[in-house]
Amino acid sequence: MAFISSGYNPSKPMENRITDIGPRDFNEFLPPVIKKNKGKWVYHEIIEPGMLMHKAESGDEVYTVRFGGCRLMSITHLREICDIADKYAGGHLRFTTRNNVEIMVDSLDKAKKLKADLMGRKFPGGSHRFPVGGTGAGITNIVHTQGWIHCHTPATDASGTVKVTMDEVFDEFVNMRLPAPVRISMACCLNMCGAVHCSDIAILGIHRKPPMIDHEYIDNMCEIPLAVAACPTAAVRPSKIEIGDKKLNTVAVKEDRCMFCGNCYTMCPSMPLADKEGDGIAILVGGKLSNRMTKPKFSKVVCAFIPNEPPRWPTLAKTIRHIVDAYAAGAKKYERMGDWAERIGWERFFEVTGLEFTEHLIDDFRDPAYYTWRQDTQFRF
Repeated sequence: MAFISSGYNPSKPMENRITDIGPRDFNEFLPPVIKKNKGKWVYHEIIEPGMLMHKAESGDEVYTVRFGGCRLMSITHLREICDIADKYAGGHLRFTTRNNVEIMVDSLDKAKKLKADLMGRKFPGGSHRFPVGGTGAGITNIVHTQGWIHCHTPATDASGTVKVTMDEVFDEFVNMRLPAPVRISMACCLNMCGAVHCSDIAILGIHRKPPMIDHEYIDNMCEIPLAVAACPTAAVRPSKIEIGDKKLNTVAVKEDRCMFCGNCYTMCPSMPLADKEGDGIAILVGGKLSNRMTKPKFSKVVCAFIPNEPPRWPTLAKTIRHIVDAYAAGAKKYERMGDWAERIGWERFFEVTGLEFTEHLIDDFRDPAYYTWRQDTQFRF
């Protein structure tokens, strides 16, 4: 706890005590119309792609303009967003969980002017700086992890793969012409800091080779017991090796137990996992969190491996384009991607998407709670 500079009074220990150390209360930052009508909203509707209207019991309306943001932003980019919020909304804005930015205004006229301003701002190369969209039956922004720019165990890049994917499906971001919302997520390794286990389409970086071991330096770089204890599958064990006339302490890896998670490298820099040929991308399809129509679903692997092809990952972009096009052509209105695949059958899914099926894609996982938990609207005795 912290105390203000007036000093601590032992006879009154709670006097002047500061207990709320950390982020300030979010209610301080709500736009006036939101603060006035909090918890008293009657309904909402999507006026046009990227623009929503919420109606309150008081009759007040708030118009939200949503535009895509990048997960890693420069200070210059952030300041421009803040300048726009100052100009149209008294400085109020919010970030969504999928890296979109929303600015709320109190009239339709202001919302249309704001949207026109955002769509008119472009980078020198001609691409939109603040594309408006990501609402309704379309593709919203992609939530993703750190990738090569920051993470120490990635199997692929995050920002690069997400950029090429959004370039490929950009028309579906600024329109609402798909059968239902499509959520795309990206995680750069199997530790899955992203929401790839429950997204309509998921991009997942995968390692295929066990860690390399720098036997000569490992005992100087690492605490070997920590490297051993870090492995969740007991694939790492202490070992010894002779190099020249030296007998060195090291570790050995049981390859058939290794699940390529990188925990050992986290504890020990002498056990790197990254590999040019072994690392790549898997694509999963059919997950969702929504409880509407059918219960939530896990994603299923539909493409076991795509090699890393920076900077534009053409195979990845082409594969996702095929999946989205097949879904758009074959699904019924309001039918999420996993529901569509289950209706036509996964065999047919592979046919219409042009993906190759292998025995590695057979999914026989069953949640242990499947037979005991009844926690969704699809209750069955």
